[in-house]
Amino acid sequence: MTYDWDFSLLVQNWPVLLRGLLVTVELWIPAMAAGLALGFLLGLARLSRSGWIAKPALGAIEVFRGTPVLIQLIWFFYACPIVIGVQLTPFVAALLGLTLNTAAYCAEIFRGGVQSIPKGQFEGARALGMTRSHAMRRVILPQVLRRMLPAFTNRAIELAKVTSLASVLSVHELMYQGRLLSSTYYRPLEILTSVAIVYFVLIYPGSVLSARLERRLAARS
Repeated sequence: MTYDWDFSLLVQNWPVLLRGLLVTVELWIPAMAAGLALGFLLGLARLSRSGWIAKPALGAIEVFRGTPVLIQLIWFFYACPIVIGVQLTPFVAALLGLTLNTAAYCAEIFRGGVQSIPKGQFEGARALGMTRSHAMRRVILPQVLRRMLPAFTNRAIELAKVTSLASVLSVHELMYQGRLLSSTYYRPLEILTSVAIVYFVLIYPGSVLSARLERRLAARS
């Protein structure tokens, strides 16, 4: 069986894929930034000595880590009008689901990073007269952030790929545009291969950066 590859239609339709790529970036960057900020707060709550703070944070983290991202995106889009009376646009529902899912993973990365620091450093900082918050900000966080950088980079790479799930809500991101072209021209092999190449070009620099960070941090330690 032979197959005649024909990529000429992609030359004609590259603006369509470019628009999809821009929407993918519009989902990816804000979801990662907001997920990092919210994950930091959830991680602090998870480390709290108060059960009233730690247990709800743990519950939220486990819910978003223990259910598929696809179901979370669909739930926010279809359940919000019923639960809170607000109809979210497909883009906002996808952005909200991706952000909260990323926050749950970032919170666990942060918690694991803090708990990897020996308790003696907390005790030493407290012996110098620092409060718990000062010790966290001036002694613990600078070390933890260095250790967590590779994990956060990997999470950002994973999030870039997961944005393709937003296509089920008809968000016009890269995967959606690829499926649209595929159904229009009946050339799925060429189009989906091209979509995969675009994702690779988008994500590969992050993989290289993550590997360099890991080597640099390993050399310093």
